[in-house]
Amino acid sequence: MKKIGILYHPLKDAAQPLAEKLKQFLTSRGIIAWSCSAWEVDAAKAQVNSTDLIISIGGDGTILRAAQTIVPEPIPIIGINLGHLGFMTELQVDEAESKLLEIIRGDGWIDERTLLQAELTYGGRSSKPRETYYALNDVVLARGAAARVIYVDAIIDGELLTTYKADGVIVATATGSTGYALAAGGPVLHPQERDMLMVPIMPHLSSGYSMVLPPTVKIKLRLGMNHPATFSIDGHINLEVPGGSTVRIVHSSNTVRFLRIHPEKSFYGSLEQRLKGN
Repeated sequence: MKKIGILYHPLKDAAQPLAEKLKQFLTSRGIIAWSCSAWEVDAAKAQVNSTDLIISIGGDGTILRAAQTIVPEPIPIIGINLGHLGFMTELQVDEAESKLLEIIRGDGWIDERTLLQAELTYGGRSSKPRETYYALNDVVLARGAAARVIYVDAIIDGELLTTYKADGVIVATATGSTGYALAAGGPVLHPQERDMLMVPIMPHLSSGYSMVLPPTVKIKLRLGMNHPATFSIDGHINLEVPGGSTVRIVHSSNTVRFLRIHPEKSFYGSLEQRLKGN
């Protein structure tokens, strides 16, 4: 490896000092290293070119921001856990330097995760252009500031499935199945699964079941004209959208690649402990 980037959580006291320590550690071994707050996406994107590895210092939220920084580039990410759950992180602080030496030598294996591609088209009289986003965890269309339900048509491969009258709808990857989708009552998928989840949020007198959908389907969420809503990508990109807006969601041809250094363990054996934050 010739160039490594370090993205850190700016609000965790230990994150930036650790980033600087690792930067010096890598530089002393002849590797070009750069560091940046994970919240400064544009500044980080400007340094991504020719980077061989991204080190994320924080928790799962920091990794989600790191993924937004590199997509669609296939740069692997390795996470150092300063958070609670740490589903996607790989290293603890006390082993970071020793494991990085192994990684520099070429050790490790790749854990590849699916991405969703979401195309947002604004409704109403909005003149905003159509935009495309990528989600490692989930795409959410949910109610806005007004404490009232929204109406969302869920269209699968061109056919209307149902109209949700709910707080919102989540479309999640297997990676995101242990996040917001799980809190909303959805099932847990194995992280290597390529299927997608569609989960209504607090449905009121409408369909309340979750759906597991194959990676080949095309999902369209169409917001009713009644009220504006919030469009969210991985909980970090949050946009107000007017009534009549649509979101088209497909399985992306791009992926996010995690670099792992520990031997692969059973997902099921550690699931309960991870959900409890242990």
